[in-house]
Order: sequence, then C-alpha cells, then structure tokens
Amino acid sequence: MRHLNLNRIFPSASRIFLLGLVISLFMSAQARAAEADQNTYDQDSIVKEAKEFFGEATEGLAKVIEKVFKEQGRPVGYIKGEELSAAITVGLSYGKGDLVLKNGETAKVFWQGPSIGFDLGFNASKVFTLVYNLPSKHDLYQRFPGVDGSLYWIAGVGVNYQRRQDIVLAPIRLGAGWRTGASVGYLHYTRERSYLPL
Repeated sequence: MRHLNLNRIFPSASRIFLLGLVISLFMSAQARAAEADQNTYDQDSIVKEAKEFFGEATEGLAKVIEKVFKEQGRPVGYIKGEELSAAITVGLSYGKGDLVLKNGETAKVFWQGPSIGFDLGFNASKVFTLVYNLPSKHDLYQRFPGVDGSLYWIAGVGVNYQRRQDIVLAPIRLGAGWRTGASVGYLHYTRERSYLPL
C-alpha cells in the first residue's frame, strides 16, 4: 500500500494559499485606490479649476496647490467663493460660495467668523477652498478652527488649514491685502447667510 507524503503536500498547499492571499490583498488594494481616485480630484484638475476661477495663471498658485496635495493628498471637493474681511486688530470675515464634490453633490455655502490680526483695513477677495474627508455636503455646516502655524505664502498666494475632526479645509487666497491674522480664529460654515460671526 502506497503512503501519501504529507510533508510534500502541505508545504506546496501553504505556498499556494499564501500566494493566493497576497494576490487577493493586492487586488483589493488596487480596487480601493481606484475607488479613491474616482471620488477625489487630481492635482491637474484642481490647478485648472483654480486658474480659471482666479483668472490669473500665476506660478505661485500652482506651487501652493502642489504643497497642499503633498501634505493632504487628493481632495474630495472644492468651494469657489468670495470673502469680505475687515480688521482693527480683531477682525471679521464673511463669505459665500459654491461647494462642488467629486461624488456629484453641490451646495450653496456661507461662512462667517472672527479672527485676530495685526492690521487695520478692509478687503474683498476670491477664495478657492480644497475640501478633504467630507463624507457628505451636510457635514460642512459647522465651525472650523484655524490650524496654528499652517499659514503659507508663495508668490502672492496664501493658504491655511482649518480642521474639524477628520475634515480639513484649505482656503487659498490670491493677491495682496489678505490679512495674515485670518488664520487665527475660526469660520462657521452655514446653509444660509448670517451676520452673526459666531
């Protein structure tokens, strides 16, 4: 009677199992990456949208967007809007815009909030905000504190980060006159316009 050599069979089976497991994990990772790409914007698309919005093809704008992509990755959406701000040491900002998410959701959005600056003045500016980790447009409507030390200026283009739990907003402003103090404080994003900056 012939005996089976189990020592030969199981090592081969183990190798086949491990190979199958590795292939399965690899394919699953590729599927997740493809899904993430489908639900986020690539850098070239965002640069194009921002340049069309601001109406100026500045080198600084592309560099700022590249920096945000390196630090935060691909955004799920963006807000194109306008903002008014004024300051006498303590400042106020009011804005309105349109939220566009890669999943097809859109919404009108307003924002207002206090800030601390070191200047006296008033200015109006366009704001292009990259949006990260936003599950639904409804999750935008809350207060977002500024992240200390996140203010960057490159060739006349400024960006700072606002964060609430996992959601990150990166407002980009172009041109002189934007108050550096606007990065200290918070902005309250709402469905309707409000003149109460809280």
